[in-house]
Amino acid sequence: MNKELPMELDDSRFELENRVKNLLWTVSGDYGLDMKPDVSLFLRSEAIALYDGIKQGAFARFYDRDMMGMYLVKKVFLQADEQCLTQLAQLCIEEAVGEKVCRERPGIRSIQRKACEDILDQEFEQMCAPGNVLGKLRAAVLRRRLEGSSYRAEKKLQELTDTVAGAAGAENTMDLIRLVDKLYNRLVDPSFEAVHGNLEKVLAVSIKELTEYPWEDYLTEELYEEALESYMEQLTGNMTGLEDRAVTESMEEERRKKHKITVLPPEVLEKAHTYVELNYGKTYLTETEEKRINHLMCRGIHGDCSLYFTEGILKNPVKRNYQYEYAVRLRNKNIWLYHDKHRIVKHNIAELTDTLRKSLTLRAETQTVLSDRGMIVPSRLWRIGRSSDAKIFQRELKADAADFVVDVLIDASGSQMSRQGEVAIQAYIISEALSNVEIPHRVMSFCTFWDYTILHRFRKYDDPRTENENIFNYVTSSNNRDGLAIKTAGHSLLQRQEEKKILIVLSDGRPYDVIVNRPNAKNPQPYRGNTAISDTATEVRRLRNLDVSVLGVFAGEEKDLSTEKKIFGKDFAYIRDIRNFSRIVGRYLKKQLETE
Repeated sequence: MNKELPMELDDSRFELENRVKNLLWTVSGDYGLDMKPDVSLFLRSEAIALYDGIKQGAFARFYDRDMMGMYLVKKVFLQADEQCLTQLAQLCIEEAVGEKVCRERPGIRSIQRKACEDILDQEFEQMCAPGNVLGKLRAAVLRRRLEGSSYRAEKKLQELTDTVAGAAGAENTMDLIRLVDKLYNRLVDPSFEAVHGNLEKVLAVSIKELTEYPWEDYLTEELYEEALESYMEQLTGNMTGLEDRAVTESMEEERRKKHKITVLPPEVLEKAHTYVELNYGKTYLTETEEKRINHLMCRGIHGDCSLYFTEGILKNPVKRNYQYEYAVRLRNKNIWLYHDKHRIVKHNIAELTDTLRKSLTLRAETQTVLSDRGMIVPSRLWRIGRSSDAKIFQRELKADAADFVVDVLIDASGSQMSRQGEVAIQAYIISEALSNVEIPHRVMSFCTFWDYTILHRFRKYDDPRTENENIFNYVTSSNNRDGLAIKTAGHSLLQRQEEKKILIVLSDGRPYDVIVNRPNAKNPQPYRGNTAISDTATEVRRLRNLDVSVLGVFAGEEKDLSTEKKIFGKDFAYIRDIRNFSRIVGRYLKKQLETE
């Protein structure tokens, strides 16, 4: 057996997948190629995993992947044995692309060699078991790859090995298909042609016939709505590998048992994602972007969590369902409260705008200082050679009034439901004032539903003022993982170029996410009490250590005030009355704007 220590996949799955994809894209020359690398192969060995990706890319470059996949599906439709057919296709594809890709990229040869050695080490006994003709042929092909054309097997096996080797001369996909078909009819089912027809008959199978066939019986995972598409994707995903998938699956199962990992079936995860999409709107991230940010943020205490980024059900609905209509009613309720308190809100916006504008004006004022360069001051020329203070120039220093960026993060958990309108108004006041003085800012809310922490973006940093009205789409529901939300918001804030970064968190000081045995979810560890408070406070301190100014605006009940203090320290504001909002928040922002 291979002596390499098995690789831990959970903390590095995204990087490993990207590594294989980059190899696949580089070899194929097609950066739009959509294939899903099998990261679990890293449990077998790094070389096996990398070579699998290389072969996928090489096959896509030199041959027609879909054409080969369709042939395999049609052959199975006519009662061919799927496993044997796929194994023969794997051997022929290895011969067809193995030498070609190594000639183009000599560095691949060492990966290829190591992959073949590792597969032989791990599977030799199974391959050479009595009666396993296909296994012996796999072993012979691998050994021939390692030892070269000088390798000789027993006579019957050597003939088959030479036939497989003929795939190296396949000029196109049809040549390769003919060879696979010939080997299957000779080695696996000599009666196939007499009973089901020759290759021409196989290729003549229509799409209509295939669509009506119950492919669900062949599927190991339901990833698509159409069973035929699912099955073809499954077959084409398997046809380039040389390794025995059963061995890989066994090693993956051992790893899960060892680490007590509960893995939900893909169809269950897909249903959960679809349900979140229906209730919170479509995500604005691509699948790759979503995977990347989840890998970066969902670690440690949040290891079983997921992030979901949306602009809300009202902006990007899947359909007009009950949740959509409910969100419409809540938006109208928020707007009604805004109109009811219109004068107070307008006064707060004007007051906060005025405070910010004055602070920015002070920053922008020009200051004249003595210097060792600049414009000569004639009255100081006498100092030359007579005084140690030889600064005879003056120059103007002008501060940058626009080097600021702000993130506003709003707790949208169910505990905020009774204060929903007031919280939306508070965020709106801040956003309007920041827009008035042209400070770039983003506004998001967060809540946690099942294992998803949903980040609802109301406006982007550089959006026009008109986008501020989206804040009235603010809806509260479910739980809240404050630490994960603050960590994620801070991550993108730190990517901004502005020197001074400010994060304002409107919350009730009660991080809480506990639902036991929720269906279709990974059930992260309970997030409450000191654990949740400590995690949230840690994320706040971490951002402050990275020079992000973090202000907590308390929008909760007085009994939770002590928790807010633990999380935000001295930099928090308690708003008892909305009429004092601009004065209290303005005081903090003014301090940040005027501090060098």
